Amino acid sequence: MARDLSISEIIGIISTSAVFLLVIANLVSRRRRGQIQDGSGRAVLITGCDSGFGHHLARHLDTQGFVVFAGCLFPEGAGAQSLSRESSSNLKILKLDVTSDDDVQQAKRIVQDNLPEKGLWAVVNNAGISDWAEIEWSTIEDFRHMVDVNLFGCIRTSIAFLPMVRASKGRMVYVSSIFAFFSCLNMGAYSVSKRGLEAFADCLRVEMASFGVEVSIIQPGNFGQATNIVRMKMAQDIWTKLDEEHKQMFNQSYIELANDYFTSTCKAGFKNADSVVDAMVHAITSPRPKYRYLLVSTTDMFFFKAFPYLPTFLADAVFSLSPMYNKRKAMLYSQ
Repeated sequence: MARDLSISEIIGIISTSAVFLLVIANLVSRRRRGQIQDGSGRAVLITGCDSGFGHHLARHLDTQGFVVFAGCLFPEGAGAQSLSRESSSNLKILKLDVTSDDDVQQAKRIVQDNLPEKGLWAVVNNAGISDWAEIEWSTIEDFRHMVDVNLFGCIRTSIAFLPMVRASKGRMVYVSSIFAFFSCLNMGAYSVSKRGLEAFADCLRVEMASFGVEVSIIQPGNFGQATNIVRMKMAQDIWTKLDEEHKQMFNQSYIELANDYFTSTCKAGFKNADSVVDAMVHAITSPRPKYRYLLVSTTDMFFFKAFPYLPTFLADAVFSLSPMYNKRKAMLYSQ
């Protein structure tokens, strides 16, 4: 006569199954191809090379022998020109505004006409913008602009260059953020764009597995100082945009406090981009690239690893521990 399984037996079966699946996954992963020792004969396209992560990555890959197509919003600007001066002839500057269909198609033609023998090995979707504001301080245009660059720009670029990467069984790399899963004050529009980006990359990874293309997501933490991506602004700039109703709700003292807090938080972050560039290089050259690269301080690592798995009520409760969150609550509607 059949009997019901106990809770401990069920847990034991699940644990054994999980270990079995991990062993199988490990055996499968070991069958992947060897590491690229150098980039000779292979090309990489990087968007957003005017400054920050993309700029540093382009320089690094150039030293490894890759043909680098460095997409720059301002090809005549200081960032693009310094990149051109300090790199080899294998690095080529492209005018590339990822929000422009014409720019993307023109870049595609240039890449196709100048591919080395082993083709386009990787596309690094790095171009992006950042801004901060509470949702009620923002307009639909603020959201549209953020998504157009950070999400649709990556989709537009990916669709254009995927056939070339698929032909080489190469890599697609996407620069996301911890704010794709860590929802906090003032980052609504940015979080929307990065969460959408990760959903796109996850779907693409499943589809591309059949073609031997690897897809990786880079999740930097606070690298504002290292990249200058964060847009600094004055509290008065925010205040003047608000209508009377919102000025009464979010008084000027709170706006000033929020601005000071955000500025000081950015200044407390990483001062160089080395760990992010190292992760990008690993995603491009390793025989076993990670699906995700979480790049935060050692002390923050456990928190950000665990946060996505917290029940919603616990994740929300985390913010009640923040002094800033409590000050905000006390200051709303105050004079």
